[in-house]
Amino acid sequence: MNDKNPIYYESDCNLSLLDGKTIAIIGYGSQGHAQALNLKDSGCNVIIGLYEGSKSWQRAEEQGFKVYTAAEAAERADIIMILINDEKQKALYKESIEPHLEAGNMLMFSHGFNIRYKLIVPPADVDVVMIAPKAPGHTVRSEYQAGKGTPCLIAVEQDYSGKAKELGLAYALGIGGARAGVLETTFKTETETDLFGEQAVLCGGVCALMQAGFDVLVEAGYDPRNAYFECIHEMKLIVDLIYQSGFEGMRYSISNTAEYGDYITGPKIITEETKNTMRKILADIQDGSFAKNFLLDMSDAGGQVHFQALRDKAKNHLSETYGKEIRKLYSWSDEDKLINN
Repeated sequence: MNDKNPIYYESDCNLSLLDGKTIAIIGYGSQGHAQALNLKDSGCNVIIGLYEGSKSWQRAEEQGFKVYTAAEAAERADIIMILINDEKQKALYKESIEPHLEAGNMLMFSHGFNIRYKLIVPPADVDVVMIAPKAPGHTVRSEYQAGKGTPCLIAVEQDYSGKAKELGLAYALGIGGARAGVLETTFKTETETDLFGEQAVLCGGVCALMQAGFDVLVEAGYDPRNAYFECIHEMKLIVDLIYQSGFEGMRYSISNTAEYGDYITGPKIITEETKNTMRKILADIQDGSFAKNFLLDMSDAGGQVHFQALRDKAKNHLSETYGKEIRKLYSWSDEDKLINN
């Protein structure tokens, strides 16, 4: 097991390396707006690149940025951070960024997908670096504003300038990541572990587990509102305890009854068969099968038919119906604020 990769902090980073450089953030969604605003607040020269007619154009201007088309921003920039959806990056790169790359530029990503699967193959005379915050954009922004930071990963795929890592660390400091820690990794490792974590645990695994528990209780005749509270609502309470103090801290905070049930029941749910399924998921990520299927579904030929069918099915799960009803009762509720914005 390799646990020797270094972690860098503020004292290891030199923000002045970004002095005199223009940073183009391509995309102004979750990560784009957060990284751009954090960098601007750190004193960096940031511009935004969007497609003409983007609904984010006015918002970015109102928040103090000069906004250009992606091609114009790339032409003006020394550092280009691509922060649009994975499936759209290849076409945007070929059309708007590659023609404007100059020797010594730095091309940046916050996820290794397009480099790992060779959808984007940069020229040899540019730096290629990843700074990947380990949180959604709104958290990257709120943690920065609170004087804290979001842990990041750093990876260097190409070091043409000889200073790629140092420049990447300066960027990580600019978005606040170095306040928390920046772990060195590779594009390959970040991509494969990120996809696996999302699918097997954080999104696919956790959502399926919560909804399965909800279904079992409802099928047994219990009030769906009770089922929602017990299997979905309280998940945040447990995860927050783990986030703060690890599994030991979470178990210290719950009842002996809950802790006992944890020990004897967890292994019945997550069995060796479950782990073997996880191993197959990882293998499909490693050999490119998942990426191939995803890109086909998201392509013009695929038409997102399968993806949209899955999305519609998820929206119609009974737990979603009751969840919306219950969340409206909360005194702090701002119903579906993440969806509306």
